[in-house]
Amino acid sequence: MAFQGKGGALTAVGLAAAATAIGVGVAEIWTVLSVETLGAGFLSDRRPLILFERHVFSARTGGRFDTRFPDISNSTCGGYGQMGAAQYDRLAKAMALDATAAEESTSWGIGQVMGHHARRLGFASAEAMVAAMLEGEDAQLLVMAKFIAEGKPCRQALIRHDWSTFARCYNGAAYAKNRYDERLAQQFRRWAEGPLPDLRVRSAQIYLTYRGFAPGPSDGLIGRFTRQALASFQQQQGLAVTGEPDDATMRHLAA
Repeated sequence: MAFQGKGGALTAVGLAAAATAIGVGVAEIWTVLSVETLGAGFLSDRRPLILFERHVFSARTGGRFDTRFPDISNSTCGGYGQMGAAQYDRLAKAMALDATAAEESTSWGIGQVMGHHARRLGFASAEAMVAAMLEGEDAQLLVMAKFIAEGKPCRQALIRHDWSTFARCYNGAAYAKNRYDERLAQQFRRWAEGPLPDLRVRSAQIYLTYRGFAPGPSDGLIGRFTRQALASFQQQQGLAVTGEPDDATMRHLAA
């Protein structure tokens, strides 16, 4: 699998489907996305965001590669190296040893769901789960929603806004080290009380990134860097230079 997908940006339909699958509102989904994910589901080359976990690979292969390849098969977690595209180099090395275990030992997409959860979430394999995720962030978010919904304590914690329990379910026992529970509570207050991220702006940010511009984080909030990137793209395409994600600009970005 080449792992390069369409890279479709998150839509209102995708958000609603995720919220329905869990039984919460859209504000809760944005809360999880703001804190428990890395912002966007794809790298700039439209491959899903991943993190290869060497300790999971070691466990799923019985430790038989630990001695020869301790950088990618190790009973101790960590040793991630650089984030982004470099994780695919680690994945490729592991796939050359055991492709199935490698995909199962990787967290995928906007919600960073581990591949070894694929069958529990209704997929035939980790490969099938990843293939579905290549379509876009809506598909990735639905996988994340299924993961939360399938774990009853996790789902109930999100419904009750019990942020410490949810953080433990989603991140593990060390959640407090990074103050995930506090950050979740803070973000929920923000999204419950104020305007939600603008999906059009966020789509523009993502598609600008694919095209090599630098709009800043894909957060759905328009600021100086996003406006500058939009203006540069509009100028390149011979469009009216407004610095806004107007209809003509969005059509060209999505083409």
